[in-house]
Amino acid sequence: MTDLTTPITEEDIANLKVGEQINISGTIYTGRDAALPQLVELIEKDEVPFDLKGSVIMHTAFSDAGIAPTTSSKVEIESTIGPLSAAGVKIHIGKGMLSDETVEALYINKSIFVITPPVAALLTNKVLEKRCVLFENEGMEAMYELKVENIPGIVAIHDKKRI
Repeated sequence: MTDLTTPITEEDIANLKVGEQINISGTIYTGRDAALPQLVELIEKDEVPFDLKGSVIMHTAFSDAGIAPTTSSKVEIESTIGPLSAAGVKIHIGKGMLSDETVEALYINKSIFVITPPVAALLTNKVLEKRCVLFENEGMEAMYELKVENIPGIVAIHDKKRI
């Protein structure tokens, strides 16, 4: 088990192996279908109000029921993984298979894809603080900044390899 704390560096993830269990602590961001394409637009305009370098994004919404990963291969989400990685996101947390093109974008940008159990009670218990940082009008699909401790995951894509 490897413990990681944000911000994540290339050195932090360089020696991780596909199938390795990790825990992530620190600040992570949430986003899914509604928010992530809008975030890419902000990147293109150089208007992101926080630093994405070394960040972690979990593909989830945040509701009173908590958090659990959504399917990362949805077009609205998967199409953002390459641009977000190029902007500095080092770890994308979600579930499901990704296309070869997305895997290549992760590899080029030295970013990884991590899967985590879709168990809302377990994951929500790891959230220490939350605050909406972008797209409040999207409701539970707005982007949140979360302070977390020990979000569990398994490295699923690293160095062109998949689970």
